[in-house]
Amino acid sequence: MKTAKGKLLFRFLVMILGSSMIAVGVYFFKIPNGFSTGGVSGISTVLGKAIPNAYVTPGTLITAINVLLLVIGFFVVGKSFSARTVFCSLLFSLETLGLEKWIPLDQPITNQPFLELVYAILLTSIGSSILFYVNASSGGTDIVALILKKYTRLDTGKALLCTDFLIAGSAFFVFGVTAGLFSLLGLFAKAFLVDSVIESLSVCKCFLIVTEKPDEISRHIIEKMGHTTTILDATGGYSHDSKPTLVTVCRRIEGIRLRRAVREIDPKAFVIILNSSEIVGRGFRSV
Repeated sequence: MKTAKGKLLFRFLVMILGSSMIAVGVYFFKIPNGFSTGGVSGISTVLGKAIPNAYVTPGTLITAINVLLLVIGFFVVGKSFSARTVFCSLLFSLETLGLEKWIPLDQPITNQPFLELVYAILLTSIGSSILFYVNASSGGTDIVALILKKYTRLDTGKALLCTDFLIAGSAFFVFGVTAGLFSLLGLFAKAFLVDSVIESLSVCKCFLIVTEKPDEISRHIIEKMGHTTTILDATGGYSHDSKPTLVTVCRRIEGIRLRRAVREIDPKAFVIILNSSEIVGRGFRSV
């Protein structure tokens, strides 16, 4: 039970961290510069400039659009809709509103737009990747993409790219050519960065251990690490001797401890360590 509560608390803190990073990146760097790199924040940045009303701020637009999309998502997408996405979407919206109230900005915080674009992309990309890591998202155009996927032949990735590209392109008409070019650059940079960060967060280690002490090493993996092993019969190409080969997978931080343990149990063991960007199955990511 404690383990389940610990995992729930960890997931909750990760969702707060990811949503907060997105809110900071959007409010301090995207909105003041007119960077419309897609998503609800991009729509709100454009509409906030196009609608000359003191009460219609990007923060209020982000909140209103996110709530509207959440309601539509409940009715259209149904069970594919995650409670974590609802939580992160609302948290991101409320944090942006809070920043508008407590730290009002009427211009960029520096005179270096490219530097601010870098921070805008880094913060929002890493924040989004952290949310994806715990099977959540900040909502927004993710919901639009799911709706398009349901009623068209587009898959989720292509649908999301189409909606974000249209949003980024609108910056040309509202903020000018410079902001539009920065927005498109930011859109493409974010796409590559999110994939890279997600892959880095999900990296696990696959061990192939050729050893004369398979039982001892296997016992350590099962009893000390809570994982299991697969034992293969292997024959050396040169010596033609039969030696068992253990196959096991573990998380990156566990890999360091396992490598040390193998060396202590069997200093002569031959160990091959491979990186795996994703492992599906019991103890890792669910099918």
